[in-house]
Amino acid sequence: MASKNRAALITKVLKVVKKHYKPVAPPKERSLLENLIFACCLENSLHDAAEKVFHSLSTDYFDWNEVRVSTIRELSEALKSLNDPAESATRLKRVLQSVFETHYSFDLEPLKKQNIGVAVKTLEKYNGSTPFIVAYVTQQSLGGHSIPVNNGLLESMRIVGVVTDAEAAKGAVPGLERTVPKNKGVETGSLLHQLGVEMHRSPYGQTIRKLLLEIEPDCKDNLPKRAKVEETPAPAPAKPTPTPAPVKAPAAVKTPEPPAKKAVAPKKEEPAPKPAATKKPEKKAEKKPVVKKPAAKAAPPAKKKPTAATKKLVKKKPR
Repeated sequence: MASKNRAALITKVLKVVKKHYKPVAPPKERSLLENLIFACCLENSLHDAAEKVFHSLSTDYFDWNEVRVSTIRELSEALKSLNDPAESATRLKRVLQSVFETHYSFDLEPLKKQNIGVAVKTLEKYNGSTPFIVAYVTQQSLGGHSIPVNNGLLESMRIVGVVTDAEAAKGAVPGLERTVPKNKGVETGSLLHQLGVEMHRSPYGQTIRKLLLEIEPDCKDNLPKRAKVEETPAPAPAKPTPTPAPVKAPAAVKTPEPPAKKAVAPKKEEPAPKPAATKKPEKKAEKKPVVKKPAAKAAPPAKKKPTAATKKLVKKKPR
């Protein structure tokens, strides 16, 4: 895109936003840390809501360290009046944690004494810091010429053709600071910020569509469109299937029923036999050794009766 066309488009954008919005001047007595915290709340919300939240954080908490140690859920409840309470709470907690881990305090006033380039690099290194936050603190506390650009404003500039898709991906609007003089930076920044908040709050609304078409009538094709939900056609009603004519079944042949059996009285259940008492095993009688009796002696042979001849011999005594 030629620089003349970009500058002309930026001028046209500023002309339209001046017709619909009023500039807001932020307080000048805030410290660098306070502007850093305020920028975390302001990024996607209007100045009035951000001021209300900042005042609540300043009075309801003992100090910024108590805000740092609070949970994101607690901070989201405190920032609920913003357009993005959860995102703002996350940014705020991360930035305060990073500041404390870097400096071990919440005094950032020494950054004002450094070269502006060094101070900007320090701000960019803080975890949770965004290009909008860095540009806002640079403008409000460091005296630099930098216009804060949030995502809503960046998308609006892309739609009307001020930046290309590649430039929008980098998060900056080239030539914006050259077109706007430094003494008009704060006023112009607040007007453009309100345009970006409207885009963030309601990207499909009629208000933002009218503003962008007023800036560039040919940007109709670039306007955000809702995703179309494809409706599945309802299934066609099923055609009724013709019911076939009933077929007469052949007459069933009656079979003679068997004679009814006499009911037999149920037998009384005999009591279950008691388990036999287990007898203790008897000790087997020890077998005594069998002593064999000696065989009976044979009877002496029977004496023969003496005869008459022998008797005479017996009677004679020896001499």
